[in-house]
Amino acid sequence: MKLLLGREDVNPNTSDAEYGRTPLLWAARNRHEGTVKLLLGRKDVNPEAADTKYGLTPLSQAAWNGHEGIVRLLLERKDVNLDTLDTKDGLTPLSQAARNGHEGVVKLLLGQKNVNPDIPDTKYGLTPLSRAARNGHEGIVKWLLERKDVNPDSSSKSGRTPLSWAAEKGHEATVKLLLQRKEVSPDSLCTFGRTPLSWAAENGHGGVMKLLLKQRDVNPDRSSKHGRTPLSWAAEKGHNGAVKLLLRRKHVNPDRSCKLGRTPLLRAARNGHEGVVKLLLKRKDVNPDSSCNSGRTPLSWAAENGHKGVVKLLLRRKDVNPASFSKSDQTPLALAAENRHGAFVELLHARRHRGVR
Repeated sequence: MKLLLGREDVNPNTSDAEYGRTPLLWAARNRHEGTVKLLLGRKDVNPEAADTKYGLTPLSQAAWNGHEGIVRLLLERKDVNLDTLDTKDGLTPLSQAARNGHEGVVKLLLGQKNVNPDIPDTKYGLTPLSRAARNGHEGIVKWLLERKDVNPDSSSKSGRTPLSWAAEKGHEATVKLLLQRKEVSPDSLCTFGRTPLSWAAENGHGGVMKLLLKQRDVNPDRSSKHGRTPLSWAAEKGHNGAVKLLLRRKHVNPDRSCKLGRTPLLRAARNGHEGVVKLLLKRKDVNPDSSCNSGRTPLSWAAENGHKGVVKLLLRRKDVNPASFSKSDQTPLALAAENRHGAFVELLHARRHRGVR
């Protein structure tokens, strides 16, 4: 390297044809600290030259990969922009490091006076805090929350806050940190009309749900733009624990239907979640034979999809009509036969003529 740099006919800023990376970029990417130091010692080396494929500068590349030593060398330069955005997603070096959990690099960057710690990316509108919260990097979340110039409740282009992301992914420690901040709304709505509780319920994160349900201003039965409640999501995904948590709340309607007319019971039956179906059938305020907008009942969906256990549970109920017609004039029996569920056909025949025990 030294020999090549000593030649007058060698351009230290030449980039390759595939990615458009300079020697400095390749060295920064591959953790070659000595080579980086050697190149930065040249006055004619551009420390800001970005590749042509992703728009990553040497600092962005080093931050992305967590190369602390190389980041230090680049931070010593006055001609390095600490907030350069890449051209792929529009992330700053800090966002790159925060996303990937590189605490050492984040600490180095936050120690710089001219770093903006709250720049959202240009593609999704996620700040460094949102990215750290989404991936559960608790230490980085703590450091960012200590900054006065970081908004702990910033929303992305889809209206998602750091709390919303952390709740969806089940990062309890991060959720706790965010809920300690007065500026954070625990019941904020994204553009889909979904709350942090809704996201946590869909993914069965009981611990996060408990934390959110302790907040006075969290509505456990708040519906989305499509009329989906946290219970609706938990039931559809078969999360027994999440369903139990929500059914204990007085303000949760266990039979609330969405805009498609589908109740939590119907969604659970459709997907064959016997445990959830049992929990809902124990409730007096749940109609086991409710129909959706297309006239389909929980039994109709369970029969079509071959969920024998759920079919049996529903057929034990006297208030379930095994011969109900959908708007397309199909009965549960017809749907079972159409999908070659022979055993179901026998069960349904038995219920119609003798009753099922």
